[in-house]
Amino acid sequence: MDNIELVKKLQDDKNNLYKEISKIIIGQNNVIEHLFISLLCKGHVLLEGVPGLAKTLLIKTLSDAMDLSFNRIQFTPDLMPSDITGTEIIDENQKTGKREFKFFKGPIFSNIVLADEINRTPPKTQAALLESMQEHKVTAGGTSYTLEAPFFVLATQNPIEQEGTYPLPEAQLDRFMFNLLISYPSRDEEVSIVKSTTATNKITIDKVLSANDLFNYQELVKNVPVSDNVVEYAVDFVNSTRTSNQDAPSPTSDWLEWGAGPRASMYLILGAKAKALLDGRTTPEIADVKHMVGPVLRHRIIPNFNAEADGINRDDILTKLLEINS
Repeated sequence: MDNIELVKKLQDDKNNLYKEISKIIIGQNNVIEHLFISLLCKGHVLLEGVPGLAKTLLIKTLSDAMDLSFNRIQFTPDLMPSDITGTEIIDENQKTGKREFKFFKGPIFSNIVLADEINRTPPKTQAALLESMQEHKVTAGGTSYTLEAPFFVLATQNPIEQEGTYPLPEAQLDRFMFNLLISYPSRDEEVSIVKSTTATNKITIDKVLSANDLFNYQELVKNVPVSDNVVEYAVDFVNSTRTSNQDAPSPTSDWLEWGAGPRASMYLILGAKAKALLDGRTTPEIADVKHMVGPVLRHRIIPNFNAEADGINRDDILTKLLEINS
């Protein structure tokens, strides 16, 4: 199958996937699109939203519509690293009768891992998960175990309750491709939600995307050509968030403590490639890069005290920078 046919097949699979998800999830089309883009780019996602907005249900529905294994880990203050990665126990060898250590795999050994309320567990346990995200392997007893591909971590956290939580350090946040914000549904969407959740209809989700399909689409994204001006725009935009830049625009110098690193530029281009393919185009435009700015950069910039005093949040700063870099 050539790339043109593969792009057409991606269009069909995208429509079928969105159709299956819409059986359960009403609205949140932008979030669903970015989740699919992250899968195509081998990225991980951090979802933020107040309780009751179906963050967990959305991720579970996404996994149900794909022929991939799924595990959910509920993060709590007493969760240990071995509860995620697995543990070694002494087991008797049935053939030799000798006792030996045997590794039992933890819930991290899955294609899609839902890390629910990741900020409720101590840094030591967070680090165990984030190491697996980066290296795609787990080490126990001096032996490394490779995680099965494809491997995606979709983490959630509640932005309201901060007592008893452990905020993710900036270096660990940087390992997430996207930081997606889930907002309240519109009035009409909420009416539909209430009607569907209070009825007795049992909804079945069909699997419409296989692991092999996903591998093919991931390779397709890598092979998408990008013009120099699009790459330069992404790099220049990320550079404009850095206070060390002598030509930094006023929103950066006035409101930012730290800007984004090179990984942001990489994810802007990867995301733009996937966005172009999902729209049926064979190469991304600057508009695709702009579409990725919020999800890619909002967790990679650090506002200073002036921004807090002025009531300016990260999205406000990015919006100002987009206006300057239009």
